[in-house]
Amino acid sequence: MSVKKTTTVPETEPQTSGLKRIVAASMVGTVVEWYEFFLYATAASLVFGTFFFPDAGTELDGIIAAFLTYAVGFVARPLGGIVFGQIGDRLGRKHTLQITIILVGVATFLMGCLPGFDTIGYWAPALLVALRFIQGFAVGGEWGGAVLLVAEHSPDRSRGFWSSWPQAAVPVGNLLATLVLLGMSWILPSDQFLGWGWRVAFWLSAIVVIIGYYIRTHVSEAPIFLEARAQVEADKAAGYGVLEVVKKYPRGIFGAMGLRFAENILYYIIVSFTIVYLKTVHQYDTSQLLLALLIAHVIHFLVIPQVGRLSDALGRRPVYLAGAVLGATWAFFAFPMFDTLNPFLIIAAVTIGLCFHALMYAGQPAIMAEMFPTRMRYSGVSLGYQVTSIVAGSLAPIIATALLQQYGSWMPVAVYVAVACAVTAFAVITMKETRGISLLAVDEADARTRGLARAAR
Repeated sequence: MSVKKTTTVPETEPQTSGLKRIVAASMVGTVVEWYEFFLYATAASLVFGTFFFPDAGTELDGIIAAFLTYAVGFVARPLGGIVFGQIGDRLGRKHTLQITIILVGVATFLMGCLPGFDTIGYWAPALLVALRFIQGFAVGGEWGGAVLLVAEHSPDRSRGFWSSWPQAAVPVGNLLATLVLLGMSWILPSDQFLGWGWRVAFWLSAIVVIIGYYIRTHVSEAPIFLEARAQVEADKAAGYGVLEVVKKYPRGIFGAMGLRFAENILYYIIVSFTIVYLKTVHQYDTSQLLLALLIAHVIHFLVIPQVGRLSDALGRRPVYLAGAVLGATWAFFAFPMFDTLNPFLIIAAVTIGLCFHALMYAGQPAIMAEMFPTRMRYSGVSLGYQVTSIVAGSLAPIIATALLQQYGSWMPVAVYVAVACAVTAFAVITMKETRGISLLAVDEADARTRGLARAAR
């Protein structure tokens, strides 16, 4: 009896505490990355349309121009996913994540230093686009490394729960960005906030970047990754990286893209386009808008890990499918709630939308990690996740704003969201259920299929 106690406790407790440290390191870095990325989204809705661009005649024209520069970051993300996926599959997740956090931090800080169109003319939007590209490039390599660092350390039976925590860090980053902008809009008069107050939020990124970088220096690679790297070194036929995953697992990439499509569109309609809609159609108060998002982000953060746990209990497919079906209904009841201008109904509409989004978003890391073998997993998940951003999240606010401008109604936007959810629902129905699968078993199956020799464990 006593022997069993002494052998069991040391084995389980360090594993749990070690996993929590990995989760914390991934989350802190992800909070930093997405604080900066979503800070741009909010600023594009509120400030950039008039500050960095010439007067286009209407407010919506300026916002569309700002969202086009916002889309540049999404175009850069697949390139970042390809480059950093290759690096991450060869050198490791940890070192790659240290590079990405520095890149996005420097780009964001410099955004806060840029002069406006009235000062340097067209150099203002040109420099903004360049920094936005660097920011998106870095974020493109961030997500895959952060979620895989956790997923590859997680037990098979609870991978959905543990790997959902880096996803929960996204609303935390968005929450911090919204909180800073909200505070500045409360403290400063409107002209000062639009003139220089928004810059403070970008400058504050330097603090969180330093903290995030330090924490990421104190994590270790997963044993399964170290084994896969040894396999690649021992067996020259065991390739890695982007070209290898495109050749060997195209179905996995397209499956990941289908899963991502509606989730990405729904999210940016909720957090970006709703600001545009309420601000331009109803002239709703900016501070009230940011407060509604603030409350919704808190609830989003709390819901995501519980949905991850649910995907471990019920399966990946039913939970994800529920998110796609419910997401298709959201815009049809949310915009009438917005039109009431009742603050409580506005908060409820945004919060419900993010809860529907969580049903899809929470399980993504586990699902995508289970699609690819370790030797090319970083490249596979980054490619599937980030390429979709070009045709989904980057265009969603632009398309929605253009539809509103063209038809003067929210109904075409609701149809657009519903069609996107139908695409993702089809992808879910056609995918295999992978709940509880061993990542070692995925690697073994890959080795048998490709005729590879397994490295010694």
